Amino acid sequence: MKVFEGIQDKFKQFGPTSWAVNNKTAIYIIAILITLYGLIKFNSMPKEQFPDIVVPTISVATVYVGNSPKDIENLVTRPIEKQLKGISGAKVNKIQSTSQPDYSLIVVEFDTDVKVELAKQKVKDAIDKARADLPNDLTQEPNVQEFAFSEMPIMFVNMSGDYDGMKLKAYADKMQDKFEELSEVTRAEIVGAPEREIQVNVDPYKMTAARVSYMDIENAIARENHDITGGLIEVGNMKRTLKVKGQFATIADMQTIVVRSSARGAAVYLRDLAEIKDTIKEKDSYARLDGKNVVTLNIVKRAGENLIECADKIKAAVEELQKAEDLPKDLRVEFTGDQSKQTKTSFGELINTIIIGFVLVLLILMFFMGVTNAFFVALSVPLSVFVAFLFLPVADSIIGTSVTLNFIVLFALLFGLGIIVDDAIVVIENTHRIYNNGKVPIERSAKEAAGEVFIPVLAGTATTLAPFFPLLFWKGLIGKFMIYLPTILILTLAASLIVAFIFNPVFAVSFMKPEGKEYEKPKKAVFRNKWFLVFAIAGILLHLPGFHGIANFLILMALLMVLNAYVLNDIIHRFQKRALPKLMNNYEKLLKWILIGKRPIWAFVSLFGIFILSAGLLMVRGNKSTFFPSGDPNFVYVYLKLPAGTDVKYTDSITSVLEKRVEKVLEKEKPGAPGSIVESVITNVAVSANNPRDNNRSIQSNLGRIQVSFVEYEKRHGKSTMVYKDAIRDAVQGIPGTNIEVAQEDGGHPLTHQ
Repeated sequence: MKVFEGIQDKFKQFGPTSWAVNNKTAIYIIAILITLYGLIKFNSMPKEQFPDIVVPTISVATVYVGNSPKDIENLVTRPIEKQLKGISGAKVNKIQSTSQPDYSLIVVEFDTDVKVELAKQKVKDAIDKARADLPNDLTQEPNVQEFAFSEMPIMFVNMSGDYDGMKLKAYADKMQDKFEELSEVTRAEIVGAPEREIQVNVDPYKMTAARVSYMDIENAIARENHDITGGLIEVGNMKRTLKVKGQFATIADMQTIVVRSSARGAAVYLRDLAEIKDTIKEKDSYARLDGKNVVTLNIVKRAGENLIECADKIKAAVEELQKAEDLPKDLRVEFTGDQSKQTKTSFGELINTIIIGFVLVLLILMFFMGVTNAFFVALSVPLSVFVAFLFLPVADSIIGTSVTLNFIVLFALLFGLGIIVDDAIVVIENTHRIYNNGKVPIERSAKEAAGEVFIPVLAGTATTLAPFFPLLFWKGLIGKFMIYLPTILILTLAASLIVAFIFNPVFAVSFMKPEGKEYEKPKKAVFRNKWFLVFAIAGILLHLPGFHGIANFLILMALLMVLNAYVLNDIIHRFQKRALPKLMNNYEKLLKWILIGKRPIWAFVSLFGIFILSAGLLMVRGNKSTFFPSGDPNFVYVYLKLPAGTDVKYTDSITSVLEKRVEKVLEKEKPGAPGSIVESVITNVAVSANNPRDNNRSIQSNLGRIQVSFVEYEKRHGKSTMVYKDAIRDAVQGIPGTNIEVAQEDGGHPLTHQ
């Protein structure tokens, strides 16, 4: 009899689950630590719109002043291209070159498997081989740089007002110094600011009379414009450095430069030969904001830093300068092209979607598993994500760079929301079945349930993960972009297996109670429930320090407890007593009917028939395929292209005509007006006048661009921006000799459009 009882007490177990149940306190402490770590990691991870992809693309820029595009092509571009085409040991996918007056740009795109350092070295070696065929008097030697998407500006700070260009530049210099002090900023580039120019207008007749050459004047100016160290001088017990100040501060300092002196003591001064002017360099580019001249700072973020924090610190720095009165009150400072706005919107929407998905999963599970069991299962969602955060170093090694909290990572978490709970559902439901409303001790139920289903659950999780593993080996630029999706999904689903067999059984042992009307407390008891009080009080208190998201979620959980007690509980009982048994009976009848005779064969064949039919209907429909769908534009671009070599002033005049036509289309939506959906209209000529995603960042005097920026979607009051894009396209037509294109921003990451 004792032997029989011993056999009866034995049951199939899963070792880690049994250990967890026997050490509940340790598991709760581990769960709390993992939750705290996950929350800290979630808030501290750098947030970006898209992953920072390192692409092996190298640019070669060469300056040779005084040459036409044809000469640049023959003398510079072709010799370098010839050697680049012969690169071995690293696969080159594409070589793209641009020859402009005085300037050559060659962009070499390598295979994605090539390391950037190797690609850069290969290009440098090729240029060394080409030096024998290059002119000896190049203005600037070939400059080799890697092209990184992190080098694209994240926002533009535009300054305008009733000030001359030099005054605006002085304010821009102050802001540049302030911005570059921030650890998140790589650099702040000043664009559109006038450059100071000192003109020495020489009289050739006076030069001839004084027997002075241009070289004499050039050498005299260069020789005098120096600060010279005169050595050390003893002053008491100290030795101090003696310095002779010679750098020019004003043009008056240049008047007395001695260009030539004779043996008899006669001297020829620069003022005797030339007129000296302190002026501004002739413009080689133009920039306007809403029709007014501006000076712009392009803000380039450091790779891997938080995009949202970087943008917020830039805006805070401007406010600080304005409060300190380093910037005048009537100086208009506008932020345009702010990528953090879209990132904040996408980030907030995805977080809200994840929370809503969590609540919906909880509500659906309540109808099938009961409130308590559903809550255990739903807890596996955030806990699985936090456990997955422990494996981020593994993700870093797979991806090859530090993982940031970007659109793809959040989408992977959202995508896995419904899959994460599968393992927990099986374990908790089996525990509930064995527990049988208290007829079997809960500790034994949890251990036995895990032991029975571990192999099937492991097999099910493995089959779910299997389709994602090939995506880790996806080649090309898109593969580098999409690798975040399978990596995060695999880690999260693996984490859900740990949560289902380690944490969920412990929660069940602590909180699973017999269910039924006879075990329920009065509805009013919900207001005395400790968890209701914790959720409500914590939600109210967390609003004070500004944690509004977590606070709203906790208050929502408290309201759901009240809703459950007064409304959902009765509905759930009716569903489980009436609708669910009826659904299961009908399903059983369907199975019995379809498994008779040859019906299983016909069902199997018809399944393939439906697949073929659906594929055929899809082909007949003729849906267009696109990698990233495009909706209403956030930006509308008007690109102007004139023949190469066109003077920048003429290009600006044509761009001004287009600018007025665009303003006429937007006359009811003036930038800055109350309720207007147009944020700004920016015009660029020569500099920043090409496509923002183009590799060529050089000055091109024949290009112009007008950028219409719209406010965020939620501030548009339902107005469509596509209408304005079409209207602008119609308005800018009809200018002879021009190539005009109207487009909106490309969807997705820049690499998908290279």
